[in-house]
Amino acid sequence: MALSPAVTTLCENSNEDFLDAAKLLLTYADNILRSPNEEKYRSIRIGNPTFSTKLLPINGAVECLFEMGFEESAAVEQLKRIRDCLASERDQRLRGGEQPVQPTAQAVAPSASAPTPSPASDSSAAASSQPVASVTPAASEPPSLDKYLSFFLTLQSNFQHVMIYENPELQQKARSHIPHQQLSSAAEQKLTEAKEADPECKLGMEDFLLLELLKWFKQDFFSWVDCLACSQCRGPTVNSRSLSPTADDLRWGAQRVENHFCQSCQLSTRFPRYNNPEKLLETRRGRCGEWANCFTLCCRALGLEARYIWDSTDHMWTEVYSVSQCRWLHCDSCENGCDKPLLYEVGWGKKLAYVLAFSKDQVVDVTWRYSCKHPEVLSRRSRVQEAWLLHTIASFNASRQQSLSPERKKELTERLLVELVEFISPKKPKPGELGGRNSGSLAWRVARGETRKADAGTSTRTPGYVFTPTEKEKNDRLLHVRYSATKDQYCRVSNNCEVIRSWAQCAWKKESVFRKVEDDWQMVYITRTEGSSVGKISWKFDFTPAGLKIKSVSITASSQTFHSGQVCWHLEAGQSTTEFPGDGKTQSFQSLSGSSEFIVAAILGGGEGESSWQHSQLFRCSLKETEECSFEILVHLEDA
Repeated sequence: MALSPAVTTLCENSNEDFLDAAKLLLTYADNILRSPNEEKYRSIRIGNPTFSTKLLPINGAVECLFEMGFEESAAVEQLKRIRDCLASERDQRLRGGEQPVQPTAQAVAPSASAPTPSPASDSSAAASSQPVASVTPAASEPPSLDKYLSFFLTLQSNFQHVMIYENPELQQKARSHIPHQQLSSAAEQKLTEAKEADPECKLGMEDFLLLELLKWFKQDFFSWVDCLACSQCRGPTVNSRSLSPTADDLRWGAQRVENHFCQSCQLSTRFPRYNNPEKLLETRRGRCGEWANCFTLCCRALGLEARYIWDSTDHMWTEVYSVSQCRWLHCDSCENGCDKPLLYEVGWGKKLAYVLAFSKDQVVDVTWRYSCKHPEVLSRRSRVQEAWLLHTIASFNASRQQSLSPERKKELTERLLVELVEFISPKKPKPGELGGRNSGSLAWRVARGETRKADAGTSTRTPGYVFTPTEKEKNDRLLHVRYSATKDQYCRVSNNCEVIRSWAQCAWKKESVFRKVEDDWQMVYITRTEGSSVGKISWKFDFTPAGLKIKSVSITASSQTFHSGQVCWHLEAGQSTTEFPGDGKTQSFQSLSGSSEFIVAAILGGGEGESSWQHSQLFRCSLKETEECSFEILVHLEDA
């Protein structure tokens, strides 16, 4: 008899597990076949201990229920076919016949948001580790079977996926990308400085290495993707309908491929959501799932004990064990954040429910580390019953830890006890946990409710910096300023090439603008903030305090627009306003001769669709063109 996919999977379990599960499945099936009109036999009580211990942890058992038709109404013939299939296999095993199905390794295609493979298991029952005093039934209405199955498969897939981080060849490949010596040297220096500042410092070398790794990963290695730039014109794109994955996409775990569509070129740029960390070492881009996936591998490659963190409200990060501090540290590579566990609940405003940690040795429910509002969190934990979650995690852990030494098991238990104490201890947010999310576009953060209030409008209308002549510039009767978007710094050429960092430092006024870096296309520019219809920036020059007036002014400014985007450059002096093009060519303004001050201003507007903010840009240039000048002002002066 041909085996169904679910029965085939069930057969891959040990003989004992198969027989136990088959006995229960056959009981369910026979009850219905004997009394097909009895409603009580057509539903299963999830909270039943026999069901939760004999079926849910067994690979393929719940799938058999769905094939039988427990998910929705189905013909009795289908149930009878699966029942006969199970009975045949069971009878053959009980007679001592050969087992026709042997366990086989199956290719895994993880999802983009969370890693994927198949079953596994971990620590002790305490690994569910919720505050014991607070355990209450999650909901009066029992969760449905499909919710249990979905949650079980999430546990199973993540727990199996983390084993890929233990591959020695993959770890070596990751180390080939990491500037280990450079990071170690920086970490040693920071450790020395810390001990000089505080002789009682309890931090270790690994703690500082972790901080350096986080900084390198965020600043130099990985990049965030909202929408890729158009592969033809390098202009903005919008995320359109999904595309079908190719065989190669599936090979690297990309079951989903985003279509980033350029409305100008009518061209699609594919963005496969790879979930294999080996592939991510090459692509070096993605969203939180890809970031956490690749960063966790990098931690393991450097010998740091790390675990992958899955959050049911759609975020992922890493935890790293600090030997010197004897505790697990929260590490978010997207945010370059370390040891800020309340960041999500307090800073981002997330409504947490389930936060689970997956490592090579165990699964742990670490929700309570990330919340200071435990009663609220408990009220939201309604997907599965707490007793089932506790048992299922314990089952996973017991299976995974069978091969561990007694010493290692004892170590894990002691760590878990420390975590439990931490979980039930009152928490107060630290200053670094109060801010909103930084990674991702504003639209992405607003849609997920993860912004700071300040993000709604990065406007500074209060007057800021004013260029006035220094003593040297007064003597030379010259003021010469250049801005490099690539370096993000001003060079005051006329004042011994004084360097002033950051585009905003020398701005007179700025409203709804920011500096955008496209790591994927290696481009940089100043543009409007997302959600804003108009952006403004200006620079002011005042020579009155020096007793000087303008003899001549020349300005070189560059801007670029896409679709219906617009940039308007103008020069203000007294009551007069003069517009000029931002075409990268030097413009001379004789009309300013005799004036004592002026303002250079740019207004950005227009554009189409969700990416309209990106359709008007100032100083767009390549990150590789480090010597290119994006903006230059040359003023010759004379006595007033």
